[in-house]
Amino acid sequence: MIEFTVLGKPFGKERPRPNRTGHGVYTPQKTKRYEYLVAQSARLVFNDKPLESYIRVSIKAFFAIAKSDSKKKKQAKLANQIRPAMTPDADNIAKAVLDGLNGVVYADDKQIVELKVIKAYAEEPRVEVTIEEI
Repeated sequence: MIEFTVLGKPFGKERPRPNRTGHGVYTPQKTKRYEYLVAQSARLVFNDKPLESYIRVSIKAFFAIAKSDSKKKKQAKLANQIRPAMTPDADNIAKAVLDGLNGVVYADDKQIVELKVIKAYAEEPRVEVTIEEI
């Protein structure tokens, strides 16, 4: 099992943008930077060759609680009574994380046969990733 944390606000993969000529597309710089951050966070705990088997991935995206929230609302968010139904979407968070791990933890994200994404609130924004071979 491989577990690591990406510190900071959860980020969703942005759509590819057309280049200036109108022929072809490119990945936005913000997305590239976040995918690099994910890869570097994984490398801190995993320095082996990429896994080649089936993989199960769990992603927990924690969003910061607004400083202006009342104590009662803050408690409700921490108890998961109020969830972050906002952007980025869970699938876009997964895309950014999984693409950042390509070639680092696994050879290709097509090896992922089980995926779970949870969005919640916490004191500190972060993304926790758990990867298991199955």
